Amino acid sequence: MKLAHALEVVKALGVLRQNGVSNPKAPVETLRTMRESQIYGPQATLVRHSARIAPDQVALVDERGELTYRELDDQSTAVARGLEAAGITPGTVIAVLARDHRGLLLSMIAAGKLGVRIALMNTGFAKPQFAEVCEREKVKAVLHDSEFLGLLDALPPELPRYLTWVDEGTELPAGAQTLDDLVAANSAEPLPAPPRPGGFIILTSGTTGLPKGAPRTKVSPLATAQIVDRLPFVQRGTMVIVSPIFHSTGLATWLVGTALSNKIVMRRRFDAEGTLKAISDNKANMLVAVPTMLHRMAELPADVRAKYDLSSLTGIVLAGSALSPELCVKATEVFGPVLYNLYGSTECAVATVAQPDELAIAPGTVGRPPITCEVRLYDEDDKQVSATNTTARIFIRSGAPFEGYTDGRHKQIIDGFMSSGDVGHFDEHGLLMVDGRDDDMIVSGGENVFPQEVENLLLERPDIFDVAVVGVDDVEFGKRLRAFVVPEPGQNPDAEEIKAYVKNNLARYKVPREVVFLDDLPRNPTGKLLRRVLVEYDVNA
Repeated sequence: MKLAHALEVVKALGVLRQNGVSNPKAPVETLRTMRESQIYGPQATLVRHSARIAPDQVALVDERGELTYRELDDQSTAVARGLEAAGITPGTVIAVLARDHRGLLLSMIAAGKLGVRIALMNTGFAKPQFAEVCEREKVKAVLHDSEFLGLLDALPPELPRYLTWVDEGTELPAGAQTLDDLVAANSAEPLPAPPRPGGFIILTSGTTGLPKGAPRTKVSPLATAQIVDRLPFVQRGTMVIVSPIFHSTGLATWLVGTALSNKIVMRRRFDAEGTLKAISDNKANMLVAVPTMLHRMAELPADVRAKYDLSSLTGIVLAGSALSPELCVKATEVFGPVLYNLYGSTECAVATVAQPDELAIAPGTVGRPPITCEVRLYDEDDKQVSATNTTARIFIRSGAPFEGYTDGRHKQIIDGFMSSGDVGHFDEHGLLMVDGRDDDMIVSGGENVFPQEVENLLLERPDIFDVAVVGVDDVEFGKRLRAFVVPEPGQNPDAEEIKAYVKNNLARYKVPREVVFLDDLPRNPTGKLLRRVLVEYDVNA
């Protein structure tokens, strides 16, 4: 086993060379970057790296314009100096509550340069959630966009705060400081190296309660190999990232793009047509999105899509929530064979990636593990399951080990493999299919039902735009199924006909007893469905 893992490491280093992450022709720079990653963490290390090898390359494009890698490096140093002068020292935890723009990146890079731990907050937080997470993580300062000023009322007034973005027309509190103020007031001369890396706290999706904190102190080069192994990254290419960077997929792809000196285009709010325009205007070769965003782009009228030249696009990387077979087929028809479906979690990092040829064979599959990753299935008795088309719990071995939640809890581990919290099966091609969340399973009348199967069936209907199926309490059956349906614009589906459709295609016990029509489904910024909101939904209100 040890020999196999050692061979994996050698192969992973080869993957990094092949994809341009490490350059055998520049060994001094490669060694310097590896050494710095153990001091600054990935965000500051990779920006410093690209500022040395490609200082004038555009690093980011947001609504305020462009910044080169040299400018991003210099401005983040000035921000770090300003925070240091305010008493924010190595080991401190600071929170950033920001959408995707330069302020978020400057905050993360500055934290790395100071050895400060940065908690990436969810922009969908309600005030009580935000306050609870800040207290649990012992946050000592908050960097935030002006639109979230109201959330900060729940925090102690003496807690230092800095504005990462100011919306036009916003009336700021007296004495408010912005990152622009810190950049203007402080030197860009390099800081002394911190004693140790501060790292990140990435929050879980919080779909079942208060989000847990998953810390990452260091990121191994092997984690980078996992991401580039089966995804079409390009050296000095152009990426459009609309998946939130505060979450794992957006953050990981930004880090790899930065390592490859990419131009990275981001917007604070997702707009389907605006995203196509960003791809066209910047001749982007990669788009990073969540499936709900892809759905909205694929549903745009053909004449709207035709206005934009998307011929530069060689990869659409999807993660964050399930890619339904129906959307997989539809999006491939619209954009071509460029879909890559990434499966992983905040805790496990990358588990598998499905490439276009695999999605053609099995629409919706999450594919195969990349280098240094392995997936196994275990039953309820913790015995490994190897049979084809047999649903069991998914466990992952990754080169990016989980450090445990900040509240002291941990995921179940069997033989070095960590639970993903999902259930799934391997098909006859050896491709992994995710059947749903382990805790989403509904027992109705003694039968096990995974909502995703019913949802995927209903999404095939041309009159349904979005759907969720949940279990609600039932005196006779324990639980009964309730479907929440968002109709396609201009369509008026019938509830009884929907039930009959499920009955004609699936087992009787998988038929929803009720169908509720909504204008939209509750989802978090990464596209994950907030099932608990629907379970508690008052259908009589």
